Amino acid sequence: MKEQEKQEQDYFDENQYEIENRIRNLYWTVSGNYGDNIKLDTVSFARSPWVSLYDAVKQGAFSRYFDRNTFGLYLVKKLYYGADEQALTNVAQLAVDSAVYRKVSRERKGVLEIRKKAFSDLLDYDFTRLASYYLGQIKICMMQQAVQGKAGVEQARMQKALDTLAGLEETYDTGEIIRATDELYNWIVDPYFEKNHGSLEKVLAVTMEELKEFSWKDYLEEEAGQEELTQVLNQVNQAVTQTGEVPDEKEEKRESRMKRVLVDEEAAAKMYSYIELNYGRSYLNPGEQARLNRSLCRGAHADCSLYFTDGILSNMVRRNYQSEYARRSKSENLRVYGHYTRVARRNIDQLSDTLRRALVARSERETVRSEYGIIVPFRLWKLGRTRDKKLFERTLKKDSSEFVVHVLIDASGSQRSRQSLVALQGYIISEALSNVQIPHRVMGFCTFWDYTVMQRYRDYDDPKEANKRIFEFHASSNNRDGLAIRAAAASLRERPEENKVLIVLSDGRPNDIIVNRPNSKNPMPYAGDYAVRDTASEVRKVRAEGISVLGVFAGEEEDLQAERRIFGRDFAYIRNIMNFSGVVGRYLKRQLDDTAE
Repeated sequence: MKEQEKQEQDYFDENQYEIENRIRNLYWTVSGNYGDNIKLDTVSFARSPWVSLYDAVKQGAFSRYFDRNTFGLYLVKKLYYGADEQALTNVAQLAVDSAVYRKVSRERKGVLEIRKKAFSDLLDYDFTRLASYYLGQIKICMMQQAVQGKAGVEQARMQKALDTLAGLEETYDTGEIIRATDELYNWIVDPYFEKNHGSLEKVLAVTMEELKEFSWKDYLEEEAGQEELTQVLNQVNQAVTQTGEVPDEKEEKRESRMKRVLVDEEAAAKMYSYIELNYGRSYLNPGEQARLNRSLCRGAHADCSLYFTDGILSNMVRRNYQSEYARRSKSENLRVYGHYTRVARRNIDQLSDTLRRALVARSERETVRSEYGIIVPFRLWKLGRTRDKKLFERTLKKDSSEFVVHVLIDASGSQRSRQSLVALQGYIISEALSNVQIPHRVMGFCTFWDYTVMQRYRDYDDPKEANKRIFEFHASSNNRDGLAIRAAAASLRERPEENKVLIVLSDGRPNDIIVNRPNSKNPMPYAGDYAVRDTASEVRKVRAEGISVLGVFAGEEEDLQAERRIFGRDFAYIRNIMNFSGVVGRYLKRQLDDTAE
């Protein structure tokens, strides 16, 4: 596969000028406007020629049948009022595709085949990513209908969205596309947009002067000579006719525009059922969950909730897109494990050996002077002559049963690009701890709405066979690291072992979409410096209780400083999976050695 991708990229590099001409000519032919100076998406050609060609057809058709600038201006005005750029663009893409594909295919019979092949490629490349969020699931359904002629629509809500999109197939009115896009965004993405910001009429009433005075820097992909508003309009106009997924925004841009989402109690009540459906039933009863929430969800995490589950694959409510996403993620994780089997086994053996030698050293009998034990005759002369009362000897021996470990893995969406390697790291640690019979738990955590989901892969006293469940790890949603660490520490406190260790595998980027009910107790956005400070504070509190905490960092170098602030000197930077056992082994050996003194 890698060799094929390299060949495709080489072909693209060698023939880029010819490809650009082909795409531009296709756009001009469809639009009928040979004077248009459009920005071409030639990059997608290297990945899928069909996607790139279909985008050119769609861009030309939209320019021909509709007022592209009027639609783009609506989107910019919606952004002006705080709409999420990525979600709005995804909705607009669905609407534009529905509005143009039948019209252009009546005139050009080959378009339906190009569309079908483009969608087929996207289903192969992007299914896992698309299945991880609701708009992506709608897009999957739409593409499956085009490729297979049908698709299993399991929810009335999704069917309603597809019906709204299908209603655009015969329209020639740009206003209808705007109304459908607005309706779908307000219904699916932000049900409180109209309540908080106003109706479509209010959005459309924003003046050009207001738009020009607004700072659009955070929305721009790159610096250019044009004024900001013109750049944003051009950027939006191109994005809505693309077929591929809209890339994530840069973190700093997302944080700079971060807003709280206000929800009412009715919506919050429905969310529990959604969490259960998409993350699996909880292994705690309602009383146990309520007790933990009262105990742990305080301070910066007031009004949040914890949800403990063994995962959607282990305790499924019913099959859906999320279960398919989890199943595919597990298959991909196992595939990567198969690729790295030798490396993984070597790391497991090395880490096991490091731990075993440290435990043997702890288990060696050590004779010490004492005030009780076996009397030492040659010290009896000290009786009545000195204050030294240590006339006896005792033999000391420690063992591995005095240790317990909790491995906590960040399972948020920012880990998606390295998902399989993160799962592999968790598996290596778990296998090594099992080999030396140290009880340990492995959990992943992510946050959706105000629920921090704690997924248990193996529990403290599970047999070694349970370690393979770690490959069910999949990344999605956000992460409230401080609350997850607090919950993990609470479970360690309940263990009888004297020496407790918490290992956190993360990318140093705590970030949670803020969902607040009226009169909320936690109004601060959980992101950036605030989230880093909260997580660091939680780590310090846990250490103050005598629990050792190690941060294992495998994120981007730009987040390294945040990881240092959170974990201090006790963090391991994993640049290469080959060095994993050595880096983590040194830390765990130090913990074993320190507590033996």
